[in-house]
Amino acid sequence: MKYIAYCRKSREEQDKQILSIEAQIAELQDFAKRENLEISEFITEAKTAKVPGREQFAQVLKKIEKGLAGGIVAWHPDRLARNSIDGGKIIYLLDTGKLRDLKFPSFWFENTPQGKFMLSIAFGQSKYYVDNLSENVKRGIRQKIRNGVWPSKAPLGYFNEPRTRTIEVHSGKAKLVKRAYQLFAEGGKTFVQISKFLAKSAITKRSGKPLGIDQVRHLLSNKFYVGILKLNDEYFEASHKLFISKDLFARVQKELKLRDRHKSRKYQFAFMGLMKCGECGATVTAEIHNKYYKTTDRSAEYIYYRCTKKLGPCKQKYIPEPELEKQVREKIESVSLPQSVGKQWLIWARKDEKLDRKSVVENILKLKQNIQDNDEKLNKLLDGYLEGVIEPEIYKQKKNEIFETKIEIQQDLAQIEEKGSAWLEPFREFVESALQAQKIARAKNTNEELAFFAKTVGSNFFLMNRQLSASFKTGFPELERARPALATAAASCGDSFLVDLYKKIRTSFQNS
Repeated sequence: MKYIAYCRKSREEQDKQILSIEAQIAELQDFAKRENLEISEFITEAKTAKVPGREQFAQVLKKIEKGLAGGIVAWHPDRLARNSIDGGKIIYLLDTGKLRDLKFPSFWFENTPQGKFMLSIAFGQSKYYVDNLSENVKRGIRQKIRNGVWPSKAPLGYFNEPRTRTIEVHSGKAKLVKRAYQLFAEGGKTFVQISKFLAKSAITKRSGKPLGIDQVRHLLSNKFYVGILKLNDEYFEASHKLFISKDLFARVQKELKLRDRHKSRKYQFAFMGLMKCGECGATVTAEIHNKYYKTTDRSAEYIYYRCTKKLGPCKQKYIPEPELEKQVREKIESVSLPQSVGKQWLIWARKDEKLDRKSVVENILKLKQNIQDNDEKLNKLLDGYLEGVIEPEIYKQKKNEIFETKIEIQQDLAQIEEKGSAWLEPFREFVESALQAQKIARAKNTNEELAFFAKTVGSNFFLMNRQLSASFKTGFPELERARPALATAAASCGDSFLVDLYKKIRTSFQNS
């Protein structure tokens, strides 16, 4: 009787104590000589047997069914099958007599009811090994993520530390990721521009091409950067060090939502979505008018902004885009800060930071108590879930809500412990935006960039009688009122004026 020798090794078994295919062939050749077996051919395969679908194994069975061989030789039954379907096929061929014998150097088999029973046990053990291994891997992943460690490849800005099996900050790339967040939050950069910015520092695809839009979007929306791990729609608290602030992340998410609202429009009007009508509160829309000039035989395109009048009658008239652009620039420039003043304020902020660190104990204790309260809520919620009082979906939803609140408190706590007070980081970002405002307003930026930056310094923009108004964000209203004196502050008003203005704006951030 002829035998087909089948040798298999999974790719994932490369580092395990499993005989290589070459070693299996050598062992089977020696075994065939000892047992006087006639091997018609060797068929080898490097593929897992956890699931059906092995091409070479299927060829072995076809040859057996055609009568080209009557038996199979393999190192062990687990080389033939680790799943119930392939194991069942072997048993069925033995039952029908098409497969008359099986030979294994490391396993006894006879084609008898007892032999087939022992073979089915061997196949069952092989399947149990695979299932148990998979369950152990999943259990390890769940435990790792419970400990706050991401079980996969670290996102950009971090790296996997093999010695401690943790995820650590990559100092160089972390600065680039943070800068990408800042550029996008300022509103002056598109996904493509962010991709090109990263590409200049050799952060690209494996092919060397700049990152795709989807990759940039994922980078800018990944909650990993604010200490939240998400697995199977469930949130977990991360243990890795953070370099993106909660406020910066929130600004980026707000900007992402804004881009999504405008993405489906046929025409990209720069100031669409920036303002509402000051008379009726309806949305301000835009339209294109084409005008033909007979004298010069040319056509010109003009963009106008007007109230949609969807909320009722409205008397407001349209405004040409150039006039609106001029007013947006004026609004941005009205909250700009001279370079010398901004640098001085940052120096004072660093001094205040040192003083604040001496008086944060009370705030720290309060925040730690809030964290403890949230932990108690989570424990009570878990008890209700385990007792069957709370449905799984409600449990998951409520857990995520409490968990996000806890993460926010922990971030505030970390910020206070590290920087002295929660107002310092927003204040620094305010100063940096105010320093940039003058450059944005005067440079030859596109209207899209102007609109994006306008949302950085203000909100609630309204158009009334062709005049643009805005509610500026924290710190900027004081800056706008003091703008006339700021230009000559060092010469005429002296340091006392700058100190008073600095303290006033600092207080507004402390109270916000």
